[in-house]
This record gives sequence, C-alpha cells and structure tokens, in this order.
Amino acid sequence: MNSTNLQKNSNEQIHFSSSELFLLEYLEKHIDNIPETSIVKLSELANVSTSTIVRTMKKMGYDGFTSFKHHLKNEQEFNPKFAIIDQVDQKIRKAIMKNEQELTKTIQMLDSGTIEDAIQNIKASNKITIFARGFSEFIAKEMMIKFQLMGKHCELHDDPNIIRSISKKIDKKGIVIFVSLNGETAELVEAANNCNQHSVRTITFTANSQGSLAKLSEITFVGYKSSFSYFPEYEVRSRLPLQIMTRILLDSYAIRMQ
Repeated sequence: MNSTNLQKNSNEQIHFSSSELFLLEYLEKHIDNIPETSIVKLSELANVSTSTIVRTMKKMGYDGFTSFKHHLKNEQEFNPKFAIIDQVDQKIRKAIMKNEQELTKTIQMLDSGTIEDAIQNIKASNKITIFARGFSEFIAKEMMIKFQLMGKHCELHDDPNIIRSISKKIDKKGIVIFVSLNGETAELVEAANNCNQHSVRTITFTANSQGSLAKLSEITFVGYKSSFSYFPEYEVRSRLPLQIMTRILLDSYAIRMQ
C-alpha cells in the first residue's frame, strides 16, 4: 500500500498499521467532510475503532481528532466547509463563559462574615440536618458525607413528606441546612417555617435572594445563576453556584476544625 499524502506529512520514521493506513487513505479521500464528522461517525464510516483514530492522530503529532480538524481548518482557511469548526468553537466558548461567569460572580458575592457565622453555628450544633430536593440532592449528599467524615452528626432528607415531618421535631441544639436553587420548593419552605416556629437555626444555599427560603433563613448564602439554560424545557438549571458555595463552606469548616 502506497503512502498517502497525509502520511507523508507525518514523521516518515513512524510505522502505521494497516488499519491506520486505511484510515489515512479514507481521510484523504473525504477531507471536505471532516469538519462535520465526529470521531464516532468517522469510526463508523471508515470502519475503524475510535482508539485507532486517536492512535493515528497521535502518531501524526496531534493531541486528538479535534486537534487534527483544527489543523485542517488552518490549512484550508478559504474552504467554507471548515467555517463550521469556528461556529462550534464559539458555542463551546459561550458555554465555558457561562460557567466562568457563574463561578466568578458567586465567589464575589460571598461574604467572609457569613461564612464565619455559619461555621460557628455548625460547630455549636449537636446535629446537622440537610433538606434538599431534585438535582440539589447530589450537592446535599456530598455535604452530608464530608460533615460525617469530619466527625459531625449529619443526616440528609429528600422525601417531601419526611421533610415536613422531621422539620417539626428538630432539637433547638441542632441546625438545618437547606439547599435549593430557586428557594421556593414548597416542602422546603414549609420546613423552614417549622424551624422558625421552634427556634431552630437555619442556613440556606440558594441562587434566589428574594426567595422564601432566603427570607426565612437565619443565615443565607446567595449565588449567581445565569438566566440562560441549555435545557430550557426542563428544570435542570446549573447547580454550579450551589456547589461553589457549599464547597467553600465545607473547606472553611475543615480549616477551623484543624
């Protein structure tokens, strides 16, 4: 099998297997289609594994298939078919910037005094009870495990009926932590009211400063939530602000306990 042009552009000392040579030939024959082809699709079209594609790219001096496509775009800057790579890159950069904005603004909104107050209240409590619903439960579970690892009695409840019931029986020496992005989940708001009636200390992590939970809680951490969502039809907005705030509190608590 003769060497392809793509192979000639690579290190001549590198040995390519038969499947890798076949891939190189396929790429050369279908070069205009590469910008719109994913690594999985290429695997199907060229009848080679994705690992063969990655291995071939690395032998040619690229980090991977995407790196190879960027190289082609630079070589063929006047080919309109390669403009799609820039379009995809812009969309990905937008997604990165969205997360960076939530991260940066949430950190800027944090107050060291609020963190210290929360630490002291948690430290003085005999038990931590965490209430959370939906996707916030994953963050709450991480909190529970880390508090337990630090020797703190902590439990998590995510069932609506149990939340309503437990919130009426919490000891005044305990503390309740609410994790809720919108701060309006009905059973959590009811639980916060129950805690207030029994003078139980409360901490809320939310992205809604005007929400019911924020107004009912003794200590409130408010993060920044972007108005844009990649899943507009579903209530699955990013919990990144909640993750940032809870992790900072956990890290700060760990430092104080050392």
